[in-house]
Amino acid sequence: MEIRLANTRGFCAGVDRAIEIVKKVLEIQGAPVYVKHEVVHNKTVVEELKQLGAIFVEDIHEIPEGEVVIYSAHGISKAVEVESQNRNLNVFDATCPLVSKVHAEVNTYAKLGYHCLLIGHKNHPEVEGTMGQFDTSFGGTITLIEDLEDVNKLNFKASDNIAFVTQTTLSVDDTQEIKDSLIQKYPAIKGPKKDDICYATQNRQDAVKQLALESDLVLVIGSENSSNSNRLREIAERSGVEAYLIDTIEDLPLDCLEGKSKIGLTSGASAPEHLVSEVIEVLTLNHNFNLAGDRKRTDEGISFRLPKGLR
Repeated sequence: MEIRLANTRGFCAGVDRAIEIVKKVLEIQGAPVYVKHEVVHNKTVVEELKQLGAIFVEDIHEIPEGEVVIYSAHGISKAVEVESQNRNLNVFDATCPLVSKVHAEVNTYAKLGYHCLLIGHKNHPEVEGTMGQFDTSFGGTITLIEDLEDVNKLNFKASDNIAFVTQTTLSVDDTQEIKDSLIQKYPAIKGPKKDDICYATQNRQDAVKQLALESDLVLVIGSENSSNSNRLREIAERSGVEAYLIDTIEDLPLDCLEGKSKIGLTSGASAPEHLVSEVIEVLTLNHNFNLAGDRKRTDEGISFRLPKGLR
């Protein structure tokens, strides 16, 4: 009975950077330090940072005037930027640079007066931040597209200036289907020169597809509010394999192990590696599984610099 690890798993460069920013600011400024939304979507990481002195808030108005605030990796709207200035907050921005790339695209389309279509999930903080970056004063609009039905509802003219961008943590396959539909409906539509879905999301999805082919059960370590982790579970299930998303080994329904001989194990881009080790330890010590191969993770060759003042 084997455990097969996805070599491409766990923290991405944007998550590494965001967590390091919170720790550095705490080290320099001292506790408490306020963070706008969960800095990354992982229950364990958030709890660990709380213990160091981070206070997570959803509304800027919850932060006393003049205090330190860190923006989460998911990015924020222009309204949040203005509110922070009004409250004289000392801002450190942990927005993932790949999310900032999408913000830059949206700002460009807004200034050109385009109708911008954002492919993403409603109520996700990255989507809220990106839509909040669009300045409608130039005459353009921004519209959220969640599925093919939303594409069918669009009533722009073929001659209108239309562009699309995407949330960075979507299913590559699902997003391509929506993009193809948009291009068919609006052949002149503009899109990003380089795909908005981030390298880490794509790499982890490719890895879990392969893992699903080799397994009769796939476990994805990640939190329920993690978009990229949920996509990994969905992709495994679509491959015809039983799959579970778990925060920690304590969330694993043990009856799912019955009759299984090959367990695929991976983790979302915001899940720390020690959670993977804990699952391996329990499965090997208590359930007679053996780890096939080593625990080495693929070096994706991507890193992001810290903001000025923290380097």
